[in-house]
Amino acid sequence: MTSLRDHFLIAMPRMKDPNFDGAVTYICDHNEHGAMGIVINRPMDMTLGEVLAQLDFGGEDIDSLIYAGGPVQMERGFVLHTPQGEWQSSLKISEGICLTTSRDILEALATDQGPAENLVALGYAGWGAGQLEQEIAENCWLTCPSDAAILFRTAHDKKFEAAISLLGFDPSQLSDQTGHA
Repeated sequence: MTSLRDHFLIAMPRMKDPNFDGAVTYICDHNEHGAMGIVINRPMDMTLGEVLAQLDFGGEDIDSLIYAGGPVQMERGFVLHTPQGEWQSSLKISEGICLTTSRDILEALATDQGPAENLVALGYAGWGAGQLEQEIAENCWLTCPSDAAILFRTAHDKKFEAAISLLGFDPSQLSDQTGHA
């Protein structure tokens, strides 16, 4: 098994699951037990400032979007970010990207002391052992190495096309038909 950690999963046009139709998912962990990722192009109808205000952290004027990270534990927050600062609960995914789930990073973001590049999501996408590999074999997903510019600096409505462009072809060439020659 080749790990897809620090890769993008790009939903194929045939993906009919409303949680993943048109989605780009950043894979945070992938091993023999399964996979975990954050959908990075599904903004919710709320801002980081609204969430921080609900937590009484201040930062009400922060207009960064909150993303629907996936259908699992949608009440739980996840922060993808560049490796700046020490946080209570962080996972280093690559040299340039970490995932933090502790409240201390939100407090830091509220006071402009957090990582400059970050993406905050509620919920995550999860796959059991062998499930993601099976979905890839069924042509549900395209995969490619991640790109921090797409993750942090590309508008949400441009991330799908930007991720596809990493593969070197025009997304209009994708078909929802599968087959074998």
